[in-house]
Amino acid sequence: MTSKTLLNRRSFLKNSSTLLGGYLMGSYNLLGKKLSTSKIPLGFDNFSIRALGWKAPKLIEYASKQRVDALLFSDLDVYESHDHGYLKEVGQEVKKQNIILHAGTGGICPTSKSFKDKYGSAEQHLRLLIKVAKSLGSSVARCYLGSSKDRKTEGGIRLHMHSTIQILKKVRSLALDAGVKIAVENHAGDLHSRELVELIEQAGPEFVGATIDTGNSTWTLEDPVETFRNLSPHAVCSGIRDSMVWQSDKGAKVQWTAMGDGCVDMKTLFKEWSDSCPETPVQIETISGFAREFPYLEKDFWPPYSTIRPDDYSRFLALSRKGKKLEPFSAPVGVDKKKAQQDYQLAELEKSILYCRKNLGMGRKNA
Repeated sequence: MTSKTLLNRRSFLKNSSTLLGGYLMGSYNLLGKKLSTSKIPLGFDNFSIRALGWKAPKLIEYASKQRVDALLFSDLDVYESHDHGYLKEVGQEVKKQNIILHAGTGGICPTSKSFKDKYGSAEQHLRLLIKVAKSLGSSVARCYLGSSKDRKTEGGIRLHMHSTIQILKKVRSLALDAGVKIAVENHAGDLHSRELVELIEQAGPEFVGATIDTGNSTWTLEDPVETFRNLSPHAVCSGIRDSMVWQSDKGAKVQWTAMGDGCVDMKTLFKEWSDSCPETPVQIETISGFAREFPYLEKDFWPPYSTIRPDDYSRFLALSRKGKKLEPFSAPVGVDKKKAQQDYQLAELEKSILYCRKNLGMGRKNA
């Protein structure tokens, strides 16, 4: 045996030993891909506590007290001004608190039934969002197409997908120059996760990514675990909550819940999240207290959802068999309704943060 052969053999044994040891310790998978050893960043979307009407400074103060890693400002009204100087100060304060900040807004599809011209045209709106994100130091600009109503319009959801893609392409250079990735959300039953992947790939994945919303996916008859699997290659932002799904006389009902109060397989979802996109923050967006029915046993339900694959639908049906009926939230007798809603939203968010830390091992700061 030559010295060169002996050296190669020793190198092979050393590398094999390192790989096997790393796999046994959980730092590598069987293909030798390094897995994350850090916890997933944990944060929240300001929409979770919308009833309080807090502006950016108060939200940052609250986020700091909750010791979260990330914060999503999902609307443009959260700022006192859109001037660069003011936004830069907000970004500096967030950085000082060691918090990842993501900027966001609402719908940017000009043909959507929910589009509003408050910030000008769809293109002007999107350009403003990118400007705000850059001034804040956010690498993400979250937005969405519309809602489930767009699936029921003439031309269906594909007409609105085309409109959104055209608007996105108009700001490609601006987004790339700003170092900002536009993160389109699967929102309120508008896009199935497979449709969102198609939109991202047609617009340009070099500047468009995904905001994963696990609650909204149940409004397109999806199991959120499958939604994650479809969108994870493009995931840069999120809006996360649990869902309870149960069978009804007409089909199924969905009620969004605090984390751990629904029937979604959260442990599987976030184990895969940790392996696939560990640097993408889990932003809690609790919207709880009411149920929506999806009457898929009625024949006129299906035309807007004709693109849904049977295997995706079957997983949703399996999820609905795991769930149980929940009662809607209502303010206690004798309590101010606004105050009750504020307290309820805070409780749902803080319960979710605690669940994610204690049960799912998220969060990089000591609570």
